[in-house]
Amino acid sequence: MKIRKDDTVLVITGKDKGKTGKVRFAYPRKEQLIIEGINFIKRHTRARGRVRQAGIIQLEAPVRISDVKLLCSRCNHPTRVGFRFLEDGREVRVCRRCGEVID
Repeated sequence: MKIRKDDTVLVITGKDKGKTGKVRFAYPRKEQLIIEGINFIKRHTRARGRVRQAGIIQLEAPVRISDVKLLCSRCNHPTRVGFRFLEDGREVRVCRRCGEVID
């Protein structure tokens, strides 16, 4: 997966289009991300004794990976992600826009 936890991303489609946030959780098998401050939903919950109070709770819902682009830390633009092998054999992510190593 090209986008990982703690990456800064830009939402390119949907109700939160144009907003940026940091990836909190990544679900590679589902191809979804949970991003701080993006895609809030309201969940109506029942009380569970003294553990949880009843009411309406706001939660961050997952976003599809295809709906976001990675923000490069060097050029500060949304970019696609490529891969490159270094001299020591490691594979690293690379900004397609400026060529800078992301990892």
